Amino acid sequence: MFFKKKINPFTRTYSRYEKLLFRFLRHNMLMADLTDDELALFIPHLYERRYNKDEVIFFRNDPAQAFYIVKSGQVQLTLDLADKFEQLVILSSHDFFGESGLFQNMTRVYNSFAYSDNTELYVIPRVNVLEIFAENERIKAKIMSAMSYMLIEQKRKLFKAYRETFTFFDLGSAYNREDFGVDKPPLS
Repeated sequence: MFFKKKINPFTRTYSRYEKLLFRFLRHNMLMADLTDDELALFIPHLYERRYNKDEVIFFRNDPAQAFYIVKSGQVQLTLDLADKFEQLVILSSHDFFGESGLFQNMTRVYNSFAYSDNTELYVIPRVNVLEIFAENERIKAKIMSAMSYMLIEQKRKLFKAYRETFTFFDLGSAYNREDFGVDKPPLS
C-alpha cells in the first residue's frame, strides 16, 4: 500500500528558477543560513546589471545605495593611493561586495570596477534591504551575525599580515575609541 505524502496547502511552493536562485544566493556567506521563504523576500529586489571591463561600479566615499552579488565575471576592489589604485581583491561568481549598502548613511570604503568583460551583478538597493530588515528581525540577525563573523576573520587576517610584514603603518591608528562609542578617559 502506498501512502501519499500530506501536503500543507499553506506552504509556498517555488518555481525551478526560484530554487536555482536560492541555491546561487546561498553560495555567499551572508545569505547561506537563510531559508527559502527568507530568500524569497529578496527576489523582487534583485536587479541585474551588466558592466564592461574597467567600468566603474562605485568609488570610495560615494554614498552606499546598494549591495552587490557577482552573478558572473569578475569585480576588482581597489584602494586609491595618491594617483594610483592598489588592488585589494578580485571577486567572482557568488561573491558579494558593497556591504556598506546594508546600512543607513554610509559611504563606500573602497573602489570597485568590472575586471572582466560582461560582468553581471545582482544589485539589491539599500532601501529594499532595510525594509526587509525592519519587517524581519530574524533575517537581519542572520545577516548581521554572518557580517560579524566575517569582520572578525578579516581582522585576524589583517593582524597576521601586519605581524608578518611589520611596515611603517601604525596599526593603532586604525583604532579610535570614539569610533566604538567609548568615551575618552578624563585627562588628569
